[in-house]
Amino acid sequence: MTKADPSAMLYLAYQTQADLMAPLRRMAEQVLPGLHHAAGHNPLLRGMAAATEMLARAGLSHGRPPYGITNVTVGNRDVAVTEEPAHVTPFGTLLHFKKDIATEQPRVLVVAPLSGHFATLLRDTVATLLPDHDVFITDWHNARDIPLSAGRFGFEDYVDHLIEFLTVIGPGGHIVAVCQPCVQALTAVSVMAEQGHKAQPRSMTLMAGPIDTRINPTKVNDLAMENPIDWFESRLISVVPPGLPGVGRRVYPGFVQLTAFMSMNMDRHVKAHVELFQHLWQGDFEQAAKTKDFYDEYFAVLDLTAEFYLETVQWVFQEHRLAKGELTYRGKPVNPGLIKRTSLLTVEGERDDICAIGQTMAAHDLCTGLRPYRKRHHMQAGVGHYGVFSGKRWNNQIYPILRNTILASE
Repeated sequence: MTKADPSAMLYLAYQTQADLMAPLRRMAEQVLPGLHHAAGHNPLLRGMAAATEMLARAGLSHGRPPYGITNVTVGNRDVAVTEEPAHVTPFGTLLHFKKDIATEQPRVLVVAPLSGHFATLLRDTVATLLPDHDVFITDWHNARDIPLSAGRFGFEDYVDHLIEFLTVIGPGGHIVAVCQPCVQALTAVSVMAEQGHKAQPRSMTLMAGPIDTRINPTKVNDLAMENPIDWFESRLISVVPPGLPGVGRRVYPGFVQLTAFMSMNMDRHVKAHVELFQHLWQGDFEQAAKTKDFYDEYFAVLDLTAEFYLETVQWVFQEHRLAKGELTYRGKPVNPGLIKRTSLLTVEGERDDICAIGQTMAAHDLCTGLRPYRKRHHMQAGVGHYGVFSGKRWNNQIYPILRNTILASE
């Protein structure tokens, strides 16, 4: 890393600013309880307390938020849930949400996106699955915390992890992939089918994933096609600065992706924070808590390794390798047509502006070896991208279909 390296300077500038702000934010956090206590009905002090809290929150987090799932109702009793690492690599943990019950339940691997946020983005998905299933999740690590000595992590390494995690879970499991990793999940199951792997899953659910982004392209898809891969590498890839465990690693920083996401709806985010200040000033802490919970998750950012990000953009969104039958894994062609034992469910949202209708359903055309009774597609009316795996319609309309798919495959 040198002063002449613009990519290195980008991350260094960000981290320097964050480090300079940290003492001020800590000071605000320390005085906040006293301000709240003294404010009472005094509008001036309440305004000062609200401003102080906004200052304390003025920054990003680079650590995983808690899942916060401590118990779940199984049948008619309340059961404790504990998080236990079932398998750990430098790049991710196979996290088991263990329940203290004697009944054996279908084992499910939830495959979380590796796209700038932590796997906790799927806590609602996990919470809904837990009463009826033995749930594991791909808890990806932040690339800025992974030493260079751990090596690279690209598209094929992601697939390696899915195969390895399914192997640890054991024969008879199920896989549920959400958004971006639907391509890697379909690749992993295809490879396992070709190998006759004992742990190939009994069912595969692909939810709002970019199997073929040539179908109904969205703004996200258009952006990927507008520029060559060199443009993404030169403008979006940076280097982890000194002082962090991953120093020297090339990454797509989470703060860069967050900036891009926010710029698409900046007015909405500004309005949300103005309203948050007003709620705090007016003492409407219940409403303020809802906004804070959302942004605590939204502002917890995760860096991706440069090789994974660039290979995903190029292979999935630009060259459509899997959809066109041109994807290889460790030098061998990937053929979803070899999948014969794994039932397929695809789910899409009517209003999804990230992964449009038809892009996930394309998996059915690729899985030519599956008989019709092993395939099902569901288009959920009235939901956008996040509504496919969280919220009321996920709980009440989508999940029952997924649960039945798993039960029918047992």
